[in-house]
Amino acid sequence: MDWDKLRIFHAVADAGSLTHAGDVLKLSQSAVSRQIRALEEGLDSILFHRHARGLILTEQGELLFEATKTMTRTLESAAARIRDAEDEVFGELRVTTTTGFGTLFLAPRLPSLYAQYPDLKIDLMLEERVLDLPMREADVAIRMKEPSQADLIRKRLMTVNMRLYATAEYLRANGTPTKLDDLADFRLISQNITSTQVSVGAQLIRELNARPLRSSFTVNNYFGVLQAVLNHLGIGLLPDYVSEDFPELVHVLPDVASGDIPVYLAYPEELRHSRRIGAFRDFVVEEIVAYRRARQL
Repeated sequence: MDWDKLRIFHAVADAGSLTHAGDVLKLSQSAVSRQIRALEEGLDSILFHRHARGLILTEQGELLFEATKTMTRTLESAAARIRDAEDEVFGELRVTTTTGFGTLFLAPRLPSLYAQYPDLKIDLMLEERVLDLPMREADVAIRMKEPSQADLIRKRLMTVNMRLYATAEYLRANGTPTKLDDLADFRLISQNITSTQVSVGAQLIRELNARPLRSSFTVNNYFGVLQAVLNHLGIGLLPDYVSEDFPELVHVLPDVASGDIPVYLAYPEELRHSRRIGAFRDFVVEEIVAYRRARQL
């Protein structure tokens, strides 16, 4: 099979349309279509079902797409190793972490990394799903539990606890709870219990929502919880690292906290000597150290 045709097939299968694949490949839609037809003729198989909303892979197409995904990952890995043989840190780095940690802790600190390495191209993937690092769905991950996959280098970064926060303005208008039973007179803001999250955080949400509450507001990620709290909607359950970047938050009911949530950085063993990985790892560790010092002060 012609690799060029396979490359075009992979782009079409990934994009789900000839037009979008053509945009990625810098080819016309007709050129992409001709290559797909030629590949189908060479294989004597139909690879796509055509319909008005795009393309759907046939069973044969799914088999070929799995093969081209593996080939693409292998080529990307080889390219990464070649680039990392250079002295400079540059190129794409795919980082995956949770929406909460990525938006509330990591993204605000990235300017200092780009100041050191302006040629980096970071693709930050924010989702609760655990991506497969050995299969190169991402280069490096920051996770809220120790990774269970084999062949990963892992480093424990910090411990997070979920705690209750509100703005001074909200507390001035509504009073400040002094004991857990007082929450009945306030609006509780939390992540929705059905949303994917660490188990100890979900357990605390269940315990708080099981109590009588005057009002509540739920959202499916911690960024939404933070925005509601900052806009004086109520008392929110948030990871305690937000207190450093948002000094307007007031910690209420200090005795109420989740269990410890460990935060790990992980990357594949094969990227042990990657300069991009090393630069990112050192940056994250330095930011964690600075965060800890600020908390101590």
